[in-house]
Amino acid sequence: MNDVPLIPRRQDLGRKLTQLRTTNSGEQQSASSEEYRLEDYAGTFYYAVGGKETFQKLTEIFYREVAKDPDFRAMYPEEDLGPAQMRLQLFLEQYWGGPTTYGERRGHPRLRMRHHPFPVNSENRDKWLRFMRTALDELALPQLQDATLWDYFERAAHSLQNTPDN
Repeated sequence: MNDVPLIPRRQDLGRKLTQLRTTNSGEQQSASSEEYRLEDYAGTFYYAVGGKETFQKLTEIFYREVAKDPDFRAMYPEEDLGPAQMRLQLFLEQYWGGPTTYGERRGHPRLRMRHHPFPVNSENRDKWLRFMRTALDELALPQLQDATLWDYFERAAHSLQNTPDN
């Protein structure tokens, strides 16, 4: 019975990687995501696609496309899309088995609740998907990884539609 190796639980790994550190001024800050080691996530989809760099690039391309569409861009209340890009990046990293920073900062994703204030009709859903398809195409991931992400994005986009078409 004692010969079975202990495998760290995901929440234990997250705590280890987000330990608080004390700055010179005595304030405590969460360790930055740069301190995460991709190897700590071996066996996850997050690891398989390349970790933080992949999700950062994906979300940067996505928000570059959002910025080009004034009507869609208007749904984002912030002048700077940077915070929205970071939230999506952290969410996707956590969803696919990476660091749990999103949950530690923002709690449960509650995607339908968070998107409720925005009119997600089929036109906006399809624009979102088009921007994400552009991002995936530019990433040029292996076919299975691309298909896995795209399947999730299609299901998520359809599940978040909250406004009927006129």
